[in-house]
Amino acid sequence: MLDAPVPCVRHIGLARRLPATLAVGSILKNTVCLAIGTDAAITEPHGDLHTEQAVRAFENSVAHLMRHGRAEVVAHDLHPDYYGTRFAMESGLRMVAVQHHHAHVAAVMAEYGRTGPILGLALDGFGLGDDGTAWGGELLRVDAGGYRRLGHLRHLRQPGGDAAAREPWRMGVAALHALGMDASIPQVFAEVPGAGICARMLAQGLNSPPTSSCGRLFDAAAALAGVKLISTSEGDAPMSLEAAVDRPRVLEGGYRIEGGVLDMLPTLKAMIGRPAAEGAALFHGTLVVAMADWAAAAAEREDIGEVAFAGGCFFNRHLREGLKAELERRGLAVLVPRAMSLGDPAISLGQAWAAGLMTV
Repeated sequence: MLDAPVPCVRHIGLARRLPATLAVGSILKNTVCLAIGTDAAITEPHGDLHTEQAVRAFENSVAHLMRHGRAEVVAHDLHPDYYGTRFAMESGLRMVAVQHHHAHVAAVMAEYGRTGPILGLALDGFGLGDDGTAWGGELLRVDAGGYRRLGHLRHLRQPGGDAAAREPWRMGVAALHALGMDASIPQVFAEVPGAGICARMLAQGLNSPPTSSCGRLFDAAAALAGVKLISTSEGDAPMSLEAAVDRPRVLEGGYRIEGGVLDMLPTLKAMIGRPAAEGAALFHGTLVVAMADWAAAAAEREDIGEVAFAGGCFFNRHLREGLKAELERRGLAVLVPRAMSLGDPAISLGQAWAAGLMTV
């Protein structure tokens, strides 16, 4: 049998020495990181650890990295059912769990040599929160000791659970339900046979777990704009919504912030019945101003001057560039990944940095 191929590894210099830490990354777009002293060795993405091929690549990478240094600590995701978590449990190493969005922000901090405190905006599709719910639209305060959740996007229900990530119309239905507009669901989504059933699921609280995910918020907006009801690939609906934008516009009164919770329901309501391009422009422009207000208020309360952007939703150019400009206009410094991805390939570096700082 042929030997397993040698994995591609990149090295990032770290601003602080860390104990030898193996970080096993995320379930999607998985990478593995071995941080020893001031060097972090990070593999190229293996793929999603739902597949046998990706698992074999993961195991090969771990074996390769461990030939170059013995780890003392293994950092992993909070999710108990992820392959990386099970691997960590069987490794015999000291385990440190790092919440997904904490790891996203910590990856940016590692690149810039920051130990905090820093504000992190972590915007993506899913990560298990420390309360057991689905997170994905998070405003965090992160330092060497860990993180504190300062705020999150308003929860929306996910009718059908994981199916909502593949069928954006379900999140559109959830938004209408949250707006108290159940009666309009059959009309707004007349071309979707299951819309009425989902409305009843939401009304009865059946298989409709809540999420603060920014990815699912984009899905809801894409569905209400009519640009995408069914996704054919990851990020399909948000990218279609982004492509529909000519020039972002701000809707007066299009959001609410209360108790750290950012609520975009007024904008989603205003999108109903508008042309797709107009609705997409209102959503993007209003989201930028809303998040700038949200983060700037937290920065003032916490006396913090830097904000890190992390998570796959920041691949959206209108959100990333518009929010960066708005925060800088308000006197805040914005840290955007340079060497690493905004998305899940950076998770292993963030796990290593966060766990390493917590165990030095």
